[in-house]
Amino acid sequence: MNTAIVTLKERGFLSQCTNTEGLSAAMDSGQVTFYIGVDPTAPSLHIGHMVPFFALSHLVHAGHKGICLIGAGTARIGDPSGKTETRKILSYETLDENAALVSRQLNYFLANTAAADAAVVAKTAAAASKKSGEHIFANNKDWLANLNYIDFLREIGSHFSVNRMLSFEAYKQRLEQGLSFLEFNYQLLQSYDYLELFRRYGNTLQIGGDDQWGNIVAGVDLIRRIEGKEVFGMTFPLVTTSDGKKMGKTEKGALFLDPAMTSTYDFFQYWRNVPDADTKRFLLMFTFLPAEECEKLCTAEKNPNEAKERLAWEITALIHGKDEADKALAGAKAAFGGGGNRDAIPTVSLSRSKFETGYNIVDLFTDAGLAATKSEARRLVEQGGAFVGNESISDVKAIIGADALDAAGELVLRAGKKRYCRVVIG
Repeated sequence: MNTAIVTLKERGFLSQCTNTEGLSAAMDSGQVTFYIGVDPTAPSLHIGHMVPFFALSHLVHAGHKGICLIGAGTARIGDPSGKTETRKILSYETLDENAALVSRQLNYFLANTAAADAAVVAKTAAAASKKSGEHIFANNKDWLANLNYIDFLREIGSHFSVNRMLSFEAYKQRLEQGLSFLEFNYQLLQSYDYLELFRRYGNTLQIGGDDQWGNIVAGVDLIRRIEGKEVFGMTFPLVTTSDGKKMGKTEKGALFLDPAMTSTYDFFQYWRNVPDADTKRFLLMFTFLPAEECEKLCTAEKNPNEAKERLAWEITALIHGKDEADKALAGAKAAFGGGGNRDAIPTVSLSRSKFETGYNIVDLFTDAGLAATKSEARRLVEQGGAFVGNESISDVKAIIGADALDAAGELVLRAGKKRYCRVVIG
């Protein structure tokens, strides 16, 4: 088996492949060009988007050529895969703006992964023979925006069976809620992307999440029918935590890469607080540490918090940079009472006068953003999850005075075990 495929399997990426032996032989014989697509339906990617891009990095580092396909064309329709309802239709201008933002995020991430991989390789005997590949960007708007609909139906649509399309899980699920004809076209467009990339770049592999299997197989079949060539498809598992939750989902929603949407501290803390049972699996998937080092970090005699802290630092450094990872680590140490820099903890400025007259605990946690509503804050207090400093407050009528502030006019609030807020006096 080709070493790149072995690496993907070892690190938990490989789920399905149209022809593993054929792909392995192709990779053994030389550089393979492959692609992963992402639709810019938001101004930021979230961590769920990133599993295939970690895999892309491993394949690039193994010497292959990766294409990051930004779907500003397909996003005009919206992928029904994994969705219970039709996506909101965005303006073309918004999609173009999102495409630029997403491209910058991926460029930054891939530059960091290249540096991380180079640092690992430099420590091994493989350094002398390692030949890294490359990644490029493409945008399917370039060939989809001005398609002639009649020509498209004649050349592409004639190769698709409606009966077969309806057999794919993505469409079967949506038929119960309602599937628009607009969305029904998505599989044709994604298959056409594969054909276009095959013709333009010699692309012979598409990778993506398991929810894309039907679309990927359709593209493989389209190229076989039109070009008479075998190409390949590979998918990766949709990652969930050991307790069955969708990975990357937080109390505030998705774990976005944009720090304006998910603070770097909250991003770091998500990984610092993953269940113990997931630490090794996430170290393998979301870092470039050697597999044996991931194994050592998770041995029984090790403190599991050390491994989770390393996981949090590594992935935060890849997404936000090493300086930001250091700040988040320092903030976490400060929050948990182990020293460090409070500046990295999410901060809110509140009026001193409210403390001088007496700040009701429910109002305080609501104003600090640790509860969305007063009702939520009241439940938090009653259930013993509200902490001022290290003191648990369970009385909803409790008043926090100015004497709770430290010499710098600050205090740290905690909601439950994981969410912190640093209050400064404005």
